[in-house]
Amino acid sequence: MELLGQVTELLRDALGSPWLWVLVFAVSGLDALLPFMPSETTVVTVAVLLGPDPARLAVLAVVAAGGAWAGDCLGYAVGRKAGPRAIARLRRGPDGRRRYEWARDQVRRNGGLLIIAARYLPGGRVASALANGSLGYPLHRFVPLDAAGAAIWAVYSVLIGFAGGAAFADEPAKGLLLSFSLGLGLVFAIETGRRLRSAHARSDRRPRRRAEAGGADRRPGDPGAELSELDCS
Repeated sequence: MELLGQVTELLRDALGSPWLWVLVFAVSGLDALLPFMPSETTVVTVAVLLGPDPARLAVLAVVAAGGAWAGDCLGYAVGRKAGPRAIARLRRGPDGRRRYEWARDQVRRNGGLLIIAARYLPGGRVASALANGSLGYPLHRFVPLDAAGAAIWAVYSVLIGFAGGAAFADEPAKGLLLSFSLGLGLVFAIETGRRLRSAHARSDRRPRRRAEAGGADRRPGDPGAELSELDCS
């Protein structure tokens, strides 16, 4: 706790410097390609230290959203440029072609959801930008959807930091702990929901596959094929 307090005091001294906004923009953007960059931690920490200052919190949200959007567009461009080589490797062999077709269908069906929601999952932001670029998701749809996703993420991060700063206005270290706990709880809830949804989707697919396999194995001369005729006699 003492170390955390020292760090917050150092950051508090930098609150009046314009370089703070440059740092927020850069970290928020680089996180799209370097997942170890602490973008959310940076935004939440600055929000806690700013305290109940609506004007500066609004600036923080705008700068963080702008950096995140710029970084995502860069990740999309990298994926678009590396796409042909990556796709050629992915499509090698029958299994590779099936994997590619599955990934392409997922991007086409759920591209909007991936762009907005993937940033809340570990490594999801990097994977989403690169996948949408390499698999050819339309740029004119990616840009506005990602801008909306970046704005939602920035406001969410600032609000979490604001909650911690408001609860412990005179003890920013405790405010940071509260904010980080709230953030971890939300990420855990999202990840749990995603896993439950995936498990439910897999369980729904199994009966359909068995039914399709049974229908494929049945031949016209089999007794089961003429069941309706037997019932009518």
